[in-house]
Amino acid sequence: MTLAGFLLAYLVGALPMGYLVARALGVDIRKHGSGNIGATNVLRALGKGPAAITLLLDVAKGYAAVWIALALGPEPWGGSAGAALAVVGNCWSVFLGLRGGKGIATGLGAFLHLIPLAVLPAMFVWAIVALTFRYVSLASLTATACVPIGALVLRYHPSTALAALAVALIIVGRHRDNVARLLAGTERKLGERVSVS
Repeated sequence: MTLAGFLLAYLVGALPMGYLVARALGVDIRKHGSGNIGATNVLRALGKGPAAITLLLDVAKGYAAVWIALALGPEPWGGSAGAALAVVGNCWSVFLGLRGGKGIATGLGAFLHLIPLAVLPAMFVWAIVALTFRYVSLASLTATACVPIGALVLRYHPSTALAALAVALIIVGRHRDNVARLLAGTERKLGERVSVS
C-alpha cells in the first residue's frame, strides 16, 4: 500500500457525512443532542430520513476506503490498514478540526468489505441488543467486540484481526461518555428525540 493509499483512506474516512447532511438542512448537528455527527444523533435531532442517509454514507465511505487501499496496494495488510485509517479519519476528521464521529458505521462498511463473514453475525448481535435494551451505544459496543473475535475464529489474515482489534479499542474509547451514562442510568434510549430550534 502506497503513501497515497494511506492518505486517501484517511481522507475518505474523514468526510463528515452527518455534519454535511445536517448542514444541508440548515442545522449544525454538533450543537444538538450529544453533539456527535453520527447517524444516531442525526436520528434524534432530524429524524429517520436524514439519519438513514447519514448511515448509508458513513458505511459507504468505510467500504470505499478499503477498496481504495486494496486498489493501491493489494497486499493482505493494505486493506486492513485502510480500514483502520478510515475509522481514524471518521473519529478525528481533518475537516472538523480533528473532531468527528465514533467510528461505528464507517467501521461497519470497512469490515464488510474485508471480513463479511465476521461482520454479519456482529450485525445480528447489534440488532438483538438494540431491540432488547433500546440502547444504541450498548448494541454498538457489543457488536464491535464480536468483530475481532469473529476474525480470529474464522482465521482471517492476522493483519485483519489486528486491525479489527485496534478499531474496536478506538470505538470503545470514543464511547467512554456513553459508558458513563449507561452506568449512571442517564443514556438516551433508541427513539428518543431532542429538540432542534
